[in-house]
Amino acid sequence: MISVIPTAFLFFAAALVLLALPKKGILRPLLLLATPIIAAAWVWNSGLGNFAQIEFFGLELEFMRLDRLSRVFVMVFCLAAFLGNLYAWHVRDTVQQVAALLYAGSAIGAVLAGDMITLFFYWEGTAIASVFLIWARGTEGAYWTGMRYLIIQIGSGVILLAGVVLWYHDTGSIAFERMTLGSLATWLIFLSFGIKCAFPLLHNWLQDSYPAATVTGTVILSAFTTKLAVYALARGFAGTEILIYIGTVMTLFPIFFAEIENDLRRVLAYSLNNQLGFMVVGIGIGTEMALNGTASHAFAHILYKALLFMSVGAVLFRTGTSKASELGGLYRTMPLTATFCLVGAASISAFPLFSGFVTKSLILDQAAGAHYELVWLALVFASAGVLSHSGIKIPFFTFFAHDSGKRPAEAPTHMLWAMGITAFLCIFIGVFPDTLYAILPYDVDYAPYTVGHVVGQLQLLLFALLAFVVVYRTGIHPPEVRQINLDFDWTYRKAAPSVIRVVAAFVAHVYGGILTFLTNRVNNTMNRLYRSHGPEGRMARNWPTGAMVLSIALLLGATLLVNFAG
Repeated sequence: MISVIPTAFLFFAAALVLLALPKKGILRPLLLLATPIIAAAWVWNSGLGNFAQIEFFGLELEFMRLDRLSRVFVMVFCLAAFLGNLYAWHVRDTVQQVAALLYAGSAIGAVLAGDMITLFFYWEGTAIASVFLIWARGTEGAYWTGMRYLIIQIGSGVILLAGVVLWYHDTGSIAFERMTLGSLATWLIFLSFGIKCAFPLLHNWLQDSYPAATVTGTVILSAFTTKLAVYALARGFAGTEILIYIGTVMTLFPIFFAEIENDLRRVLAYSLNNQLGFMVVGIGIGTEMALNGTASHAFAHILYKALLFMSVGAVLFRTGTSKASELGGLYRTMPLTATFCLVGAASISAFPLFSGFVTKSLILDQAAGAHYELVWLALVFASAGVLSHSGIKIPFFTFFAHDSGKRPAEAPTHMLWAMGITAFLCIFIGVFPDTLYAILPYDVDYAPYTVGHVVGQLQLLLFALLAFVVVYRTGIHPPEVRQINLDFDWTYRKAAPSVIRVVAAFVAHVYGGILTFLTNRVNNTMNRLYRSHGPEGRMARNWPTGAMVLSIALLLGATLLVNFAG
């Protein structure tokens, strides 16, 4: 039975309370800030163990399995919810406020789920709640983007449910534990997690939806869905080697799309995909230190990615655009936002003394230690690419590259507070990494600040910086212009409908030809019958009585012959 109220229920209860509060005033924003603080304190002080168990139709459901792996994700989810809601202090839209609470609560509930039935319900909960952050933008484009997003996210849940049903049929268990690929059930579950984690060729929902959300909604979206998938993979498929290669591809291909993209929020969406690749590689390696690297990098990534989305979102809020071709020179009137953006850029680029440096290195060292040399080289290349498209491109083209002539006011105070706290945490983790290491799933015996590591990373970053300067000064760097860049989603958004229309037209033409042929044949047959049996036909004329008697006699005689012959 339920002995402890599940943490997710706090967010659901807060959503109900929020509906009863007036839109004006500070009660709603205070509730949005207080809920994740209370939830984090609740989890931290609960101790480890299985809580909130209930029997449902003979199945044991676990609403709150709290161990060191789930705890670190719950803590950073609560932190992200607090920062996202502080950033959105000015929002008075009930839909966005309720969606933010339900979304965070569903993500936390999924992380704490000890069985796959509970996981499924929370999994779908994140999809349904989060889509309203896209629709809240209020444009026709946002509506259709939200529909595509919802179809893909709900589809992921349906695939998960199918896998769970087959898994229960095969094993008689619904426990959410480590699995091994080798059956249709596990492959379906793996695919479901992969969709939400934006695996290659399954990734375009991310770049499609996140930039289409509201200014504040994008910040909240960046924290939960994909990191929930990372947690699910770490819980269910740690040590699955195929993840090493999937993650490696994930780190590489977004670099090129991000370099040519003009919309800076789409650049960050591609960058998010790139960073997920490092986490997936860590899960694939599967050692305790690699999983520590995945968990710590997810923690740091949620913070510095939110900080970058916040800074670009503040620019969008003040100027009405996030296009690099329309920005530049904003450091003059938005110096604090520019400074916080630089902190986020340094963190994602893994500069020493920033959070990315002390988390990404755990994964890189484990890849090298496990003798995945080519994978390690690919990750190093991807790290240099991150510096180019997120560490340099985002702050440079937003605040410094050229003078756009825009002189917007500095970001609102609450946005600056949200960015300031997040920036402080990025630096604090980088300077005092043991604080984060202490809450990771396994004991950490690692010193990031060795001479070799610091010097090697600085060499990589400085050479990447030099390469950007050379490419930019020589005009090789892709220009920042308004354009549409094609990605894999072109196949199902444009190519597939075109092919379907051609095939449908061909089938309709063939069907019409067959139908015309059959209709003509039937009409001809009917005309012949009419000519012979119609009122003027030869079968309708008068027959003499003798002829009728003779016909009957002949028919009877034929019948008798057949009968005797048999």
